Amino acid sequence: MDAAEQSSALIARLGSQKVIPILEIENRQSATDLAKLLVDEDISVIEVVLRTGDAVAAIEIMAAVEGCCAGAGSVTTGVQFAQIVDAGAAFAVSPGVSPAILEFALNSPIPILPGAMTPSEALHLQHHGYHFMKLFPAGSAGGPDYIRSITGPIPDIAFCPTGGVNEHNLPSYLDCKPVLCVGGSWITPRHAITACDWSGIRNRIRATRSIIDQHARSRS
Repeated sequence: MDAAEQSSALIARLGSQKVIPILEIENRQSATDLAKLLVDEDISVIEVVLRTGDAVAAIEIMAAVEGCCAGAGSVTTGVQFAQIVDAGAAFAVSPGVSPAILEFALNSPIPILPGAMTPSEALHLQHHGYHFMKLFPAGSAGGPDYIRSITGPIPDIAFCPTGGVNEHNLPSYLDCKPVLCVGGSWITPRHAITACDWSGIRNRIRATRSIIDQHARSRS
């Protein structure tokens, strides 16, 4: 699968869900219950960030849950890329792209959402066949206005912004045409996962879905 095919495959997976929960899992024991809850709430695509010792194990556990498309986030080295492929991750997400990550990505069986912050980085990724990119930290960069500025002269790229995206500014990101989806941890905050607060997470999912539905109705 070449880079263009990878981008298309990832767009198909992420674009329809609009909000991708970003999960920081400290204890792999919670992974199965969390995955089942998300799938039950029609959240099939998730991103588990590699910021804890149990992250790779959690990806392997969640990927085995029927209906769960578990990706790995915060991938910053080629070694990590190899680990998450072995764990059964469906896709990788990187905050930026080093030569090592790009080499792994171009020869990988799974798609990657590579990170780009500047027009130069976006053009570099585009040159290698990537048209769907992550923008992090989106809020600090300037949010939807910054994304519109980048895609003015580079119109055939799209973004999944993360970092500073929340339930309050979600509609403004959804209004931005180059944004196919967003990533955020407000639905599944670390403290709620650690406490196994499944009812709280369920309520956050439903509140976010209400925002998405209301936004869609306002545009129809």
